Amino acid sequence: MTENDFQHRAAEWYRACFAEAEQISPVERTHRFLEEALELAQASNCSREEAIELVDYVFGRKPGDAKDEVGGVMVTLAILCEVLGWDMKKAGEVELGRNWRRIAAIREKRKSKPIGSARPQ
Repeated sequence: MTENDFQHRAAEWYRACFAEAEQISPVERTHRFLEEALELAQASNCSREEAIELVDYVFGRKPGDAKDEVGGVMVTLAILCEVLGWDMKKAGEVELGRNWRRIAAIREKRKSKPIGSARPQ
């Protein structure tokens, strides 16, 4: 990974925004990823009913290998962006820049999060 790599730069922001103890929770990071994926689906006209149907379908199967699933997420997101005419890299860069400017607000919002809950607030 190089210093200019998006993943590296996002990790730098994450370390700057959150305390070290908060950075090591794979469960919380998984919940935040799922929240963002659902928000993207909702913004792309996926209904609640369709989302619940997909949750039931996925959780009715044996879990896959997490590293393989990351690849699937990346390919599927890239194709969704292509079909919708969006620049995936530009969207990521815009959001990362926005996050750097919102560190205080993100920290404040995090204080309202129920302890041990998958919900962000």
